[in-house]
Amino acid sequence: MSVLPGSIIVSDWHRFPDSKEFFSRILHKKRRRKFGLLEAPMMPPHMNVDTVRYKVFISGKTGVGKSALAARLAGLDIPKMHYETTGIETTVTFWPVKLKDSDRVLFFRFEFWDCGESAMRRFDHMLPSCKEQVDAMIFLFSFTDRGSFEDLSNQISRITESSDRVVKLVVGTKFDLFMHTDVTESDVTRFKEVWGLPVFRVGGDVSSGLGEVAPLLNALAENLWYQDCIAASSVSIATAGLTQTDTEIIV
Repeated sequence: MSVLPGSIIVSDWHRFPDSKEFFSRILHKKRRRKFGLLEAPMMPPHMNVDTVRYKVFISGKTGVGKSALAARLAGLDIPKMHYETTGIETTVTFWPVKLKDSDRVLFFRFEFWDCGESAMRRFDHMLPSCKEQVDAMIFLFSFTDRGSFEDLSNQISRITESSDRVVKLVVGTKFDLFMHTDVTESDVTRFKEVWGLPVFRVGGDVSSGLGEVAPLLNALAENLWYQDCIAASSVSIATAGLTQTDTEIIV
């Protein structure tokens, strides 16, 4: 079950004046900075900001735009020529958010993992590597490929288990090619009713603005933070119960 958008974080905080100093740390000349695996935004001493790290696996059929989505979310240039990912590619994205209840600012570090479908079929270790210690999964389909949409249910069932504590989101790509769409809004509505997962839409054109990627990155941040808070509460309750039991036994 996903969190209601804007219930935990300020969803349009990137538009507020007090966010500029934080977002400036992920920008360079009004474009997103590229971060390597060991790099992070440089923060001045007076900005006491915690960084939370999450691994996100992007799943989907060949050609739906997995690598393009990772590049889009990181603010990188999208390759003009399509090619299938030959192995596993990782892309790092930093995104600051402001919590509504405390006004606390957090930097979310998303590490997006993308694996080519052919490589995943050829090498048995690819999928387990992508799923190992994963925090969230983004399932992709293309609005111009009916087969990729019809494969969503099988894809989710094949990759995840009911016991998995993983945030799940769905993204439909090539939404702006409405003249060639093979997936209708009623199709998307029925899918959401059955699976209870939010569906986001992205097009092919890319702008340098933060507003384009904010809805999806905020949804990831909000659901992951909520999941961690629930897990922390469960641990606290369990620990409290264990302590009480131990005391009773000792007495």
